[in-house]
This record gives sequence, structure tokens and C-alpha cells, in this order.
Amino acid sequence: MVTEVELSPTSKQSEYVLGTPADKKTPPRQAPRLCSVRYGIAFITHLCNFTLLAQNSIVSITMVAMVNSTEHAPHSNSSSKALPAALNDEEHEASTHLSVKAPVYNWSPQTQGLIFSSVQYGMMLMQGPGGYLAGKIGTKKVVGIALFGSSLLTLCIPLAANLGLAYLLATRVAQGFTQGTGYGGQFALWQRWAPPNERSRLCSIAISGIILGIFAVVLVGGIISESLGWPFVFYIFGGIGFVCCLFWVFLVYDDPDSHPWISGSEKEYILSSVDQQLGSEEQPLPVKAMLKSLPLWSICLCTTAHQWLINTYVTYTPTYISSVFNINIRDNGLLSSLPFFIAWAVGMLGGQLADFLLSKNFRLVTVRKVITILGVIPPAALIVALPYVQTSYITTITFLTLSCGISPLSQSGVYINALDIAPRYGSLLMGTSRGLAHSSAVLVPIVGGLFLSQDSEFGWRNLFFLLFAINLFGLIMYLVFGQADVQEWARERKLTRL
Repeated sequence: MVTEVELSPTSKQSEYVLGTPADKKTPPRQAPRLCSVRYGIAFITHLCNFTLLAQNSIVSITMVAMVNSTEHAPHSNSSSKALPAALNDEEHEASTHLSVKAPVYNWSPQTQGLIFSSVQYGMMLMQGPGGYLAGKIGTKKVVGIALFGSSLLTLCIPLAANLGLAYLLATRVAQGFTQGTGYGGQFALWQRWAPPNERSRLCSIAISGIILGIFAVVLVGGIISESLGWPFVFYIFGGIGFVCCLFWVFLVYDDPDSHPWISGSEKEYILSSVDQQLGSEEQPLPVKAMLKSLPLWSICLCTTAHQWLINTYVTYTPTYISSVFNINIRDNGLLSSLPFFIAWAVGMLGGQLADFLLSKNFRLVTVRKVITILGVIPPAALIVALPYVQTSYITTITFLTLSCGISPLSQSGVYINALDIAPRYGSLLMGTSRGLAHSSAVLVPIVGGLFLSQDSEFGWRNLFFLLFAINLFGLIMYLVFGQADVQEWARERKLTRL
């Protein structure tokens, strides 16, 4: 007879505070953080996320220069994305009016919407499988191949656009699959490299690269398009991707055991901390238990709701500024990038705040929920207030900047909570939750288009109220059902014969 015996000494596993279980007498000695390998890997992952999200967002910025503005009324890149993704004409032809520096195309707004959305489906579908695959064959291989593929496809987009719309769409779809795989696959690193008492700051350093990538593209995309031509935006960020790929291949390793240059003290510190949560044996994936887990569902719902807020920033910040204040594209880019720069800095500091609270013996679940509240309620409330202060230019920009800037605090809350409740399945669960949350990247433009196409003034107001309601619902679910102790189905079990 074969039975499962739980290796945990108690039926209720205690939470980890400062990376040490309650029944562990001597905590692992902490290794220095300055010039440490684990923080170096976090910054390389930061650069990887910067590259992937920058390459993902390029088309949204360059579309203004890629289309023939004499054939269509001016649309900002984000508002075009909100239009229905239906293709009126299956073929496109290059405009007879060519720019001195780059070709332009007769793409209708519907065609532009199709181009925008084509990359999002792969991002949504592949983050979960990417995390699972990285857990099986290693993060270094999965993310390295994905980063190389995304960079190569980024370089090919100008050529694909010249060959025809079908080639461009196929390239964008393939790019979405590589980016989703790379983004979801990276989370397996922190199962092996992040001691629980440093998990918040290491993950926040890595994830903040996403915001920096958006900031960089919004800031310099228009400038490069005007000075060199829109193809050079793809060439430059594609080249950056290959440089990042070299850093990744030569400096990132799947675990401390395989790293050739890590010090003995750091290696001992990481392994002694992480091995307390990770078992040594392979176990079947508890799919049924995962599907029944309310703490896991609360993470997915809250993450999806918060991503609705983030994608509203990405999609509609330039549009809102342009529609309210009629600012030219260059100034719009500068103003639209400012909130993302603040968000990048706050995202990095959020991890420090979370780990500081843990060092003061706050319960882990309390820290995760408090940080999540700070990243959800104030930003959503400031967004709702925008239509009521739009008569003041300074107040509007201040509210928008504060809202976007505060929101990344949630990165150190609900976004990494899956590593707390199921560390052995962390990469799969974080990738899956982020993949589900990425559905908002498809839904936000569709819903926004419905509101804004009817009435501009009330459309913005209704869009922002819906955003607040969605975020409030997701937060309430997380506050009620969210946990931070390792779940029953995620503990190590050993098969024994009786």
C-alpha cells in the first residue's frame, strides 16, 4: 500500500519571517548584498524585462510615423488601439507619399488595431507555459532563447511591413509568443535565488525593468522616428536585445550550485534559506488542488484587476493628455513618459519597504496586503478624479503622475505572493497569474473604445469609474482570501510503502 506522508513537523505550517521557519533554531547567516551575485542577477533580469517590454511597445509609438497621415484623420497610437480590430481590406499598399526617411502605409484604424493586438495573445498564452518550462529545463535556456528570438523578430519588423500586412502580423504574433515565454520563464529564478527575507526587493528590482522599458520607448521612440526614421527604433532596441542576451547567457545561472563565481558564504546563505521551502523530490502537479485554492484565485483576480489599471496607463495616457490639452506629439511623449519614470523608481523602492516591514517582524501576509492596498486604492482614486480637475493642467499631470507612480508598489505585494504560498510551483503560478492578468491588455482597448466612441467627456469618466470598480473588487477578494503561508497542496510529501 502506498501512502503520502507529509514531511512538515506540524499540520499547520508557519509563515516565514526573515526567511526562517518558526521551528528552525538558527537562522542562516546573511551574506552581504553589495556586489553580490543574487543582486547582479536581479539587475540583469531587470535589463531583460526592459528589453522585452520595450520591444513589445515599439509599434504603439512608431505607428504615428508608419501610417499615411494624409489618408486618415490623426489618431494617437493608443486611441487607434481602442478601435475594433476588424480588417476592412485584407491587403495594404505602401503610400505613394513616402517620407524622406522611411515608408508609410495606408493602414486604416481598424488595421492598426489588429497590428497592436496581434502581439498580446502570445504574451497572454505563453507566460504560464513559459514558467512551467523554465522549472523543468532551466530559466537560463528558456529566457535566453526567448530573448534572442524576440530581438531577432524586432529587427525583422521593418522588412515584414514592406513585404505585406500578413508578414507583419505573423512576425508580431511570433514575437508575442517569444516575449510571453521569456517573461513567464524568468520567475523560476527566484525559487532558487531569492531568500525569503530578500524576495520582495529582488523581485521588485527585476520586475521594475518592465516599467523602464515602457518609459524608454515612450520617451525616445518619437525622437528617433523624427530624426532617423521609424525603422531605426526597431533596429536600436533589437540591437539592445542582443547585447542583453549576451549578458544573460554568460552571467545568469539557474541556481547557486551551478554558478562558477559565487562566493562560498553567499552560496551557503541562499541554499540554507531556500532549501527550507523547496523540497528535493519531484512531485506530481496538484492541478485539482490548485484550481480549488481560494488564496491562489484571489492572487489571480487581484493581479488581473491591477493590470487593468496598468494597461489603462499604457494605452490611454498619451490619448488623455492629447485630448484634454491638445499637446504636440513630442511634448506629449515627454509628459506621457514622466509617470512611468516615477513608477520605475517607486517600484524599486517598494521592495525595500516590504522587506523593511518584514525585518520589523510584521507578518508576511500583513505586509503583502498592506503593500497591495497602497498600490491599488490611491492610484485608482486619483484616476477617477482626473475628469474633475482637467481644467487645471498642473493638477491633471500631477494626479496622473502620482497615480501611475504609486501603482508599482503592488509588485512587492500580490504579484509575488505565489512564491509565498507555493514556492515549489512559484514559476508556474506566477507565470499563469500574469498570463491571465495580461488579458486586460486585450480588453482595455476594446472597453475603452466603446466608452470613448459614444461621448468623450462622459466616456473618460465612465472608463475611470469602471477601472476603480474592477480594482476594488480584485482588492477585496485578495484581502478576504489572500494568504502567505505555504499551502497544504504545495508542501513536500514523500511516498512510502506500508
